[in-house]
Amino acid sequence: MRGVTTTRFYRGIALLGFVISVTSSVWSAPVPEVPPSGLDRGFQRLYDLDFSGAQREFETWEKLNPQNPMGPVGEAASSLFAEFNRLGVLEAQFYENDSSFASRKKYEPDPQQRTHFEQRLASAETFAKSSLTRDPHDKDALLAMTLSNGLRSDYAALIEKRNLASLHYAREASGWAEQLLAADPTCYDAHLAGGITKYLVGSMAAPIRWLLKMGGVPADKAGGIKDLQTTAAHGRLLAPFARILLAIAYVREKDAPRAREVLNSLQSDFPNNPLFGRELARLDKLADAK
Repeated sequence: MRGVTTTRFYRGIALLGFVISVTSSVWSAPVPEVPPSGLDRGFQRLYDLDFSGAQREFETWEKLNPQNPMGPVGEAASSLFAEFNRLGVLEAQFYENDSSFASRKKYEPDPQQRTHFEQRLASAETFAKSSLTRDPHDKDALLAMTLSNGLRSDYAALIEKRNLASLHYAREASGWAEQLLAADPTCYDAHLAGGITKYLVGSMAAPIRWLLKMGGVPADKAGGIKDLQTTAAHGRLLAPFARILLAIAYVREKDAPRAREVLNSLQSDFPNNPLFGRELARLDKLADAK
């Protein structure tokens, strides 16, 4: 039982193979139809699986903002998304049950993509830590550290199959997100990191929840959903990712109508991404089979 429930936690960290993505600063307004900056456009392209276009946007934005850690974080996200897509780990069916995730293979990453990924994260962390020595409340720096650890968590879980390392990075991401919220409670995107962890741990059996809580991992299923709803409603570019996770949570809670509603909205907003349509078709197939 412990192996199965723990696997659910690792599975949840990497659900749908998406990684946490965000803009250079967090506003409370909904995501506009026409993003105002190249960094915004880059992350929007990632949701639509336009990896080369996203990479160009990030590179251009970084040239204009050479000391901002969010530029290299965006580039790292683009590399990881492209690698997930190449390896096929973005397929929702891959996470259909715990046994399929537990038996997943260890992938062979593209060496050039791996090198680029690590180099960009190293640059982001260097810029972020330098900024934090001058201003411990620098939002972009705190956000970059949150994302860097989130990206490392997904790489470890989905490509390298290093579950313990993935959990370590997930906890680090949550810790940086807490600091960001302490600096600015209106940074609604920061609710996402803790929301994922709280919901997934809260869904586990009591002994596992207790063990993880002793290790500093919170367990609050209802609170996790609330955090995801906050980001979905008020976040910047993390709002679409929060909607994805909410759809997954609704499926787990046997609330197919709400899952369909969220997936339909994602399909409408990101028509070039086939994942949402496939998930809707899978829900319909499951409903027909009942």
